[in-house]
Amino acid sequence: MDRIAQAFARARSENRACFVAYLCAGDPDLETSLAACRALLANGVDVLELGVPFSDPLADGPTNQLAAQRALESGMTAARVFELVRRIREFSQVPVVFYTYYNLVFANGVDAYVRTARAAGVDGLLTLDLPPEEAGEVLTSCRKHDLKTVFIVAPTTPDARLPRIAAAATGFIYYVSREGVTGVRDQVAANVPEAVARIRAAAGSLPVVVGFGVSTRAHVAEIAAYADGVVIGSALVNCIRDNLAQRERIAPALAARAADFALGVRR
Repeated sequence: MDRIAQAFARARSENRACFVAYLCAGDPDLETSLAACRALLANGVDVLELGVPFSDPLADGPTNQLAAQRALESGMTAARVFELVRRIREFSQVPVVFYTYYNLVFANGVDAYVRTARAAGVDGLLTLDLPPEEAGEVLTSCRKHDLKTVFIVAPTTPDARLPRIAAAATGFIYYVSREGVTGVRDQVAANVPEAVARIRAAAGSLPVVVGFGVSTRAHVAEIAAYADGVVIGSALVNCIRDNLAQRERIAPALAARAADFALGVRR
């Protein structure tokens, strides 16, 4: 069983949802980013979703756009993102999923990128702007190198497309609970339980996680009642933004926030 499947199986055995945490790799610099990842992994995170910094992150709101900008300005490159994963693997076997855009994969050569990611210790690939209908080359390379694939379902996704998305995904399905871009919200979107049920009908045993806008422990608990995993991103990235003047405070702030969120995933 691969690391992603193990994480979800362990959560099920403990009667809870998986805590999936997002950070942008290299935000605000490589060493602080490594410390930030370590803090999350020591405080209840089951799956680490690493955003690969990109100059045109269309699916991201201001919080994550600025995180990517900070990472790029600090000198993050594809090679340094892989270095970050290799260093994480020195102390953790928690699954790592890349949250990226197709241009970054294509520009480096799809097969070479997937091969290098897997060798570094990446477990899954979520390519935001790549629909399964156009993902043939990525799917082939991921099968070849045993890298799991993650695909997105949106509130506007018609039921007829769900089987195709489920057939392309081998890691989990990510339900983006709101239209628009990433960012903290005051409340969980409406009709999420019904949407998760529709996705499950097509996905079978494939885990379904829910994200976009999750910002409090209460939000986490609400989603954990019906989803296999809860994704938290902007609320964690804000811990970095709020402590940029004293970067040594970033890891402790993230540790405290993650520990609080982790209390919410238990059913």
